[in-house]
Amino acid sequence: MIRAGALASLGLATTWLNSSPLTAAGLHGRVVLVDFWTYTCINWLRTLPYVRAWEQRYREHGLVVIGVHAPEFEFEHDLDNVRHAVARLRVDHPVAVDNDFEIWTAFDNHYWPARYLVDGRGRIRHHTAGEGEYEQSEAAIQRLLAGSDGTGVGRDPAPVDATGLEAAANWESLWSPENYLGSERSENFASRNGAVLGTRHRYSVPPRLSLNQWALSGDWTITRQAVELNQAKGTIAYRFHARDVHLVMAPSTAGGSVGFRVRLDGRPPGDAHGLDVDDRGDGTVSEARLFQLIRQPGPVTERTFEVEFLDPGVRAYAFTFG
Repeated sequence: MIRAGALASLGLATTWLNSSPLTAAGLHGRVVLVDFWTYTCINWLRTLPYVRAWEQRYREHGLVVIGVHAPEFEFEHDLDNVRHAVARLRVDHPVAVDNDFEIWTAFDNHYWPARYLVDGRGRIRHHTAGEGEYEQSEAAIQRLLAGSDGTGVGRDPAPVDATGLEAAANWESLWSPENYLGSERSENFASRNGAVLGTRHRYSVPPRLSLNQWALSGDWTITRQAVELNQAKGTIAYRFHARDVHLVMAPSTAGGSVGFRVRLDGRPPGDAHGLDVDDRGDGTVSEARLFQLIRQPGPVTERTFEVEFLDPGVRAYAFTFG
């Protein structure tokens, strides 16, 4: 249940980006869209073009968009990382950084992404979680703005530019769910003898992986949130069925850089390479974020993905697909 006066919790933000601090009192009489996100979440990234389009279309009619960044992974607490993500992802609206989940708790929120539409009296009038329901959300924005003297709002949808990483998933062929690699939430780990937690261990990939199984090869340490490579030439293999393969990764040390090589069924990906690798499958991890490693142009079938790290010192957190 959403608590009354949830908008007042904006005063509990860790800090603000793109704006001086906003308050419930200062927003009185305005229609406000509160967007909960964390910058490595592919589900949020695919909603961003819609939120961006609504902000651009309805700003002049009185809509205020506020992003609430609530971190999922340890490195997302770092303000420099969040500032860089805000700039790189073209998030131009005010962002309340919610490192202590104070705003999240006040809204009784449970998901990334989630959007709450608040009327001029501070009441929650529309709520959606996850992707989709864009038409319903925009119609609710239009209704509230029209009721707030937003004359000439219109009913045509705002033009949305959803390309690259922000393009909608290929839902019909998406048979691989999100999977975390750290011990806290991982599923379907298939390296022989299972996971050894919190200490260095040498792993190997079995001869065959079933759909949605994954495995490590090389010298790794499995921690609560991630797997960390201790020696060069470590591999992560994953059997998947999806158009896109994404992996959240970070160098183990600030300023570090780790080269990697992607293979699809044992071969360079060619025209199936993602935004963060070339057609030979080569790429580099030099910052903490989500990397798109595969985007297949043709028919989607069950395939084996492998990423080999040429240097030690990488942390891998979660696979997502699209």
